[in-house]
Amino acid sequence: MRTALLNVELRSEQDVVFTRQRARQIAGFLGLTPTEQTAFATAVSEIARNAFRYAGGGGVEFWVRDDVPRPLLGANVADRGKGIANLPEILAGQYQSSTGMGLGIIGSKRLCYEFDVQTTPTAGTTVAMAVRLPHRSAIGPERISALTAELAQRGMVTPLQEVQQQNRELLAAMEDLQTRHTEIERLNGELSETNRGVLALYAELDDQAEALRRASQYKSRFLSDMTHELRTPLNGMISLAHLLMDRTDGDLTPEQFKQVLLIHKSAVSLSEMVNDLLDLAKIEAGKTTLRVSEFAISDLLATLRGVFRPLFGGGSVALEIEDPLDMQMICSDEGKVTQILRNLVSNALKFTEAGYVRVRAQGGADATAVISVADSGIGIPADQLDVIFDDFTQVESPIQRRVRGTGLGLPLTRKLCRILGGDITVTSELGVGSTFTVTLPLNCPQPPAEGAEHSDEQMVGERASV
Repeated sequence: MRTALLNVELRSEQDVVFTRQRARQIAGFLGLTPTEQTAFATAVSEIARNAFRYAGGGGVEFWVRDDVPRPLLGANVADRGKGIANLPEILAGQYQSSTGMGLGIIGSKRLCYEFDVQTTPTAGTTVAMAVRLPHRSAIGPERISALTAELAQRGMVTPLQEVQQQNRELLAAMEDLQTRHTEIERLNGELSETNRGVLALYAELDDQAEALRRASQYKSRFLSDMTHELRTPLNGMISLAHLLMDRTDGDLTPEQFKQVLLIHKSAVSLSEMVNDLLDLAKIEAGKTTLRVSEFAISDLLATLRGVFRPLFGGGSVALEIEDPLDMQMICSDEGKVTQILRNLVSNALKFTEAGYVRVRAQGGADATAVISVADSGIGIPADQLDVIFDDFTQVESPIQRRVRGTGLGLPLTRKLCRILGGDITVTSELGVGSTFTVTLPLNCPQPPAEGAEHSDEQMVGERASV
């Protein structure tokens, strides 16, 4: 609701001075700070002076309004002049005046929260301006009555007294500006110090990033060099174990054959670990070579069936490799796709004691091939689904304790999928089984330009010379 407080007639310069005085008194009584009081009084008196100077007089009405989220103190200054011809340019700050007309309007507008001008050549000009009060209790009925009584008791000041008051306000404003300037200088100093700290932190982070990069290079070089060095003796151990099991140099006792078989299995497992480490080192070093060609999914699945059939024959786990649905050819790195599926089938076989391991391929959306490897094994806990693709991470289970692994198979598989432009996802339920789904584009991204590819031997030579 809007409540009128006071009306002042503008018939002389003394009335303009009186208007400024009353504006300051009302603002102070309603809880505005000294700086806010000065701003409101200055805005009202400047518009009142314009009304007297350019229109020969007018009137000022002070009011409060409490039907808004935050109450307002306002003043309407009305005159009966010829209106303002250049109001849009004045409000936009574009009007050039030789007499100063318009400068008071735009200056007063900057001091107010609300500012509205209505003008016509016949009815004159009315300027409505308002500032926000600090709280609603400032304009209750009792407060308004007390304000009206106090204004009635206060007399009019002389122009000299008003000038003296304005000087005091000016000094207070200058002191406030000096205080703010000092605070800004202090904040600038703190900001400069903070900036220096941030720069030092960035420099330290750059140093740490460089150290991590070098450490990663050294790790990749070490893995590559060591895996290559280990391959030769491991291959020799596997070959010798084969010779002994084939009884090339004579017969073996049952116990000797059992021990040689354990040696062979251990060497094969270690060889697979070495191969995984080498593949990871090549991927991290960006030295992986893509050999893209077109091949039939059905041929790849037939090869996979032939590789794993001896492991499933007569056992309690059935290998089911289904014929591909609605797709025939794919253009990708056949060796890496085979490696992906071999890793997934081997992993499924490892953690499935009875039931099935099922491989299914079909066409997907956006020209992709979707190949899934499902099993009826032990399953994976929901809280472990996000970590099984981390290097050297294994899910704790009774089977896991019996069948040891390196924790590199799934991380390597995901890296290979992404190198081929695809990805891998997993769904699982404890005691029911798991399904790993590989999605690959039918047309693999082009391999690096000629000269960017490196064989394993070239990569080792390059690292050895660093």
